[in-house]
Amino acid sequence: MSNQPFGTRLRAAMTERGPLCVGIDPHAHLLEAWGLPDDPDGLASFTYGVVDALAERVAVFKPQSAFFERFGSAGIAVLEQATIRLREAGALVIIDAKRGDIGSTMDGYAAAYLAEKAPLACDALTVSPYLGFGSLQPAIDAARESGAGLFVLALTSNPEGPQFQSARTTAGPTVAGAVLDGLRELNQDAEDLGSFGAVVGATIKQTDENLDIRGPLLAPGLGAQGATPASLAKVFGSAVRNVVPSNSREILSAGPNPAALRTAAARSNDAFRTVLGY
Repeated sequence: MSNQPFGTRLRAAMTERGPLCVGIDPHAHLLEAWGLPDDPDGLASFTYGVVDALAERVAVFKPQSAFFERFGSAGIAVLEQATIRLREAGALVIIDAKRGDIGSTMDGYAAAYLAEKAPLACDALTVSPYLGFGSLQPAIDAARESGAGLFVLALTSNPEGPQFQSARTTAGPTVAGAVLDGLRELNQDAEDLGSFGAVVGATIKQTDENLDIRGPLLAPGLGAQGATPASLAKVFGSAVRNVVPSNSREILSAGPNPAALRTAAARSNDAFRTVLGY
């Protein structure tokens, strides 16, 4: 995948292009808004329209696998091609699939997304730790071997999240705190930015958890979900420079005109540059 670890490549890409991560979320209503049918052809037109307009301008993209999977093999083929095109244009791709399982099954997910020549080889994958942080080991090992990264669910933006994430473990810390501790340990030898990140919703307002994990913090919830660039410093504090701010609907709704997509992305990117110090 790369001789450089994901964290190093991520910092370089955000420094060069700005910190914005564009979520590629082909909701049915967005396809309709673009004047496209809700079928594999519409999905392809939408996705490649975003890729063609923004791939050489934005540092990071986060396609949401569910919106491709709903079209079966045809949808997965679009995701595969979009990932290839984005990476060829110098962008990094985080596939948002939230995979999580144990043993050989987790090995299978790692082989699909994180191996050097995986069919859906990406720069990073979102994963779920709720079968125990140790269940992620096959993905951690595969990511280390190929130079990829992981984003582990920690403090998510959905209202149901705190029911699990704020619960206390038998060892004492919260579940979210235990996840963050595990990531901090994985990143302990990183010179700047480690490759093992957390998903922390930008809408959580404030937290008592230590978000300084020496790794990236993927922050969904910006734009249409209510969080703003100005709110990031309040949520992330001293770790704000490690935030990867993800914005989707606010940018995607500017399409299908390529110039309008580029303008929306540039406006969002500039706001994040100011707040995050890029």
